[in-house]
Amino acid sequence: MAAIALSEPNIHRQRVTVAGLLVTLGIIFGDIGTSPLYVFKSILGPRPISELLVYGGISAVFWTLTLQTSIKYIWLTLKADNHGEGGIFSLYSLVRQRGKWLLWPAIIGAGTLLADGIITPPISVSSAIEGLKILDPTLEGSTIVGIVLVIITLLFTFQQFGTQIVGRAFGPIMLLWFSVIGALGVWQVAQEPGILRALSPHYALALLTEYPQGFWLLGAVFLCTTGAEALYSDLGHCGRRNIRAAWLYVKAALVLNYLGQGAWAMQHLGQPLAEGQNPFFLIAPHWAILPLILLATAATIIASQALITGSYTLISEAVSLNFWPKVRILYPTDQRGQLYVPSINWLLWLGCVAVQLWFQESSNMEGAYGFSITVAMLMTSILLSQYLRGVRRWALVAVLALMTVFLTVELSFLIANITKLLNRLGILVFEWLLILGMWVGYKGRQIKNRYLDMTAWTDNLPLLRELSQDATVSKYASNLVYLTRSKNAREIESRILYSILRKKPKRADRYWFLNITLLPEPFGMQYTVETLVPDVAYKINFRLGFRIQPRINLLFRRVLEDMAERREIDITSRYASLQRHHLPGDFRFVVLDKVLSYDNQLSFRDRLILRGYFLFNQLAISDQKAYGLDTSDVAVEHVPLTIQPAGRLDLLRLPSETASDPVPARALAAEQLTHPV
Repeated sequence: MAAIALSEPNIHRQRVTVAGLLVTLGIIFGDIGTSPLYVFKSILGPRPISELLVYGGISAVFWTLTLQTSIKYIWLTLKADNHGEGGIFSLYSLVRQRGKWLLWPAIIGAGTLLADGIITPPISVSSAIEGLKILDPTLEGSTIVGIVLVIITLLFTFQQFGTQIVGRAFGPIMLLWFSVIGALGVWQVAQEPGILRALSPHYALALLTEYPQGFWLLGAVFLCTTGAEALYSDLGHCGRRNIRAAWLYVKAALVLNYLGQGAWAMQHLGQPLAEGQNPFFLIAPHWAILPLILLATAATIIASQALITGSYTLISEAVSLNFWPKVRILYPTDQRGQLYVPSINWLLWLGCVAVQLWFQESSNMEGAYGFSITVAMLMTSILLSQYLRGVRRWALVAVLALMTVFLTVELSFLIANITKLLNRLGILVFEWLLILGMWVGYKGRQIKNRYLDMTAWTDNLPLLRELSQDATVSKYASNLVYLTRSKNAREIESRILYSILRKKPKRADRYWFLNITLLPEPFGMQYTVETLVPDVAYKINFRLGFRIQPRINLLFRRVLEDMAERREIDITSRYASLQRHHLPGDFRFVVLDKVLSYDNQLSFRDRLILRGYFLFNQLAISDQKAYGLDTSDVAVEHVPLTIQPAGRLDLLRLPSETASDPVPARALAAEQLTHPV
């Protein structure tokens, strides 16, 4: 039967509209839009302010935004549109067929993005709240830390209720934010118009070559584009056209604000920044500082919200791609794509609290921020090169030329960020545990599937028909449902047949075998039906997008309704008393819970991976909850997973010590039948 779509995928080809632009400002540009809070302050640092430092820093920021954000992400990477969706796993799904090695850029990029997610909320919110020191220099650091922790805790607590209502206000707030920071920049530039010369790339090159240790300032410069990777991840929320149109306004506001901070700095040549000073707040009139702090706090909360939501989506995709254990995923609202993953939510909260307590101030976090995002951008570049070459069919010369530029820039940022490693050892451990966990999850499943024992249906289908009609066997269920990994209609896992025919014969009117495969698109839902034995056994193959949660209970019910409407089956109960009242038959799912058998002879590497796999999967929820079966009638059977059985044992029988004569072979056989080992 031809594939039938359960729903049509959304291609996200929105037109540019005012409403679309507002939503884009609220969802897409929060992270990169709040970077002026700390980037220029980090560039100046404790050094005496000089013209080369100011002009070179702003020039480097402008051209980083142009090369990395405008050209690489806004113009080029957004073309890697996986049915309207973006992000590193979406990109990986498009190119995974070009080589198994590409899983490494995918999981390294995803792991580093998740790990740096525990720094973005603390550094953003801290940078905003620390503006209070300008109004009250005696304000203690512990007070600011306490305020930040309260805001972060409330933010993560609110996630379980969804953000649909608050999300409507995100766009107008961010529109106000970009308008205000752009206007402040214009006001300062009007007083120091010479700062416009800083847009020349000459000053960026001079900073790298002439300023003492100027190259290492790239670590601070890079912070201006850290939101670009998250920007691509949120492609599916707003569409490419709205993102590109909104970026024109966002970039103008950002550049004007950086120029304004530079104009202020030019009025303080030779003076280092005093403790607690931040050019971002100092370019505003004194009466406007408190409102600006409140607006900055709202903007940083929005930026953090976008990052948290992106982390949920990332984990959801990792689960679908078998990189992550099946964890509980909730849908707090009816808005498509809005997820809530409790385990990830509180893991991120714990990480954010630890970062805030450890570093205390945003200036200390700057030294730990950015390294992982640089690695993530490098991984995206690798995957993007495969996309341009393999999917877009770009000429090899063009791909090599483009990648040479991007990789040179990103490797320079990576080298400049190397100095941050000592400040982020704990975060490095966290992110590499994430990466290792994803790899172990993927390889462990590969090893399991490599030794998956399949049996041909040929000799078993007649037996299945006979069992269904054998009245001497008590009926186990009217409809018996199994999940199978077999994609081939001619074979099935041996353990499923063992469960039906041997472990405890399970008679049913109908047997259903459900298989789930992944589509290389986010939201597609299709299925096919294969009739194994007419009116007795059927196999349903679901093809789901990698962002669709496999809620089998709902999907299976939809298929049954469709088949009933087509008059392919009659789902009325076959119990006479119930059939007279046209009640539907009962359904029972059997879940085979696999445990690693001791009866295995594996290599040291495979044994280590599988132990890690089963340990990592302790985080997983049960298959009943993962597949939406927690409200169904489910029987769980534990099946030992014998991946590579031990070889023949040379077991030698010795004469009995209590008998003078050996036991006759027939007697021994009879005894073994009566008392099996």
